[in-house]
Amino acid sequence: MNFTQAAKPYVTQKLNEAHKSFTNKDDEAGFTALEDAHVIGQHSTYHHTLVHYEMLKFGLKRKDTKEVFGQLFRLIGAVTKTAVGLLPEGNTGGANVSPFKPMPISQANKAILDKIKHAQS
Repeated sequence: MNFTQAAKPYVTQKLNEAHKSFTNKDDEAGFTALEDAHVIGQHSTYHHTLVHYEMLKFGLKRKDTKEVFGQLFRLIGAVTKTAVGLLPEGNTGGANVSPFKPMPISQANKAILDKIKHAQS
């Protein structure tokens, strides 16, 4: 099983959490779920790009110019740089942080990444 396959249920769960939060008008919780999905899925071009697309949709919905332009830049990076491993570990992916800055990974996301690594064995 490759990373994309192993990560899919976890990324999907976080995206579902985000959509549910956005539906309930809890944008903060929704964006936090997108950030978790980014940390979990960033080693897969598919998931990395998908999460940035969801972040772009969030920025468009909120008419947040900084987020929209930040996500357009990050989408290009996700499509072109993920496969060659140019990823800052733990980066949460929003336009509120540098796209090049490594960040600490939460214990919850570390546990998920360990499960993904184990599934790949």
